[in-house]
Amino acid sequence: MNIALIGYGKMGKIIEEIALSRGHKISEKIDSFLGLPGSFDSDGFRMADVVIEFSAPQAAFDNYMECFRRDKKVVSGTTGWTDRMPEIERMCREEGKTFFYSSNFSLGVNIFFAINRQLAKMMNGFPDYAVSMTETHHIHKLDAPSGTAISIANGLIEQLDRVNGWTLAPEKQDGKVQITAFREGEVPGIHTVRYDSEADYIEIKHSANSRRGFALGAVLAAEYAAGHSGLLSMSDMLGF
Repeated sequence: MNIALIGYGKMGKIIEEIALSRGHKISEKIDSFLGLPGSFDSDGFRMADVVIEFSAPQAAFDNYMECFRRDKKVVSGTTGWTDRMPEIERMCREEGKTFFYSSNFSLGVNIFFAINRQLAKMMNGFPDYAVSMTETHHIHKLDAPSGTAISIANGLIEQLDRVNGWTLAPEKQDGKVQITAFREGEVPGIHTVRYDSEADYIEIKHSANSRRGFALGAVLAAEYAAGHSGLLSMSDMLGF
């Protein structure tokens, strides 16, 4: 399979390494910030079966549009732009585009998402437990809370009658999941959900050891997208 990469930072380089190890070819690399000569109109980009996009929030949507104009399937893990997701959904539904999106491609994180929803469903009957979240990432991450944290919070909101949104405010707010975001060093990602009561607390946590888990998931998603169409997710690929 031919893969084009948009974004050739740390994630892009690990994705390339894993894709090559799985027998794929990187036909084009585009990163204007790094000054790469790659182009949407190059022969390499035209050859691509799937595009994997890990760029910046301010560039992501325009990148998707460039890919869609050339009828390319897109796999993206860029966060901080999803207020425009309805436009992507419409294009997949009405124009036959293919877009595989996840706020986090780690297989472990997606298992964590499922556990989080199941635990929240159980905890809905125990309102004495107050739910909160913390997330920690490297200092280069631009958005806060992380897209992964928002996905976790949405899982809580779906299952817990006592919450209807999330907040980054330092003070607790009724009906909101309080998220505390830290940016430290080169931390790949740590996400914790905690339920506190006067008697005890329950905590679930996912810690990434490196970016390799995210990169492997992105390549697996590209392999899946190559044989599927429409708006796709990790739940589609993993079956839960």
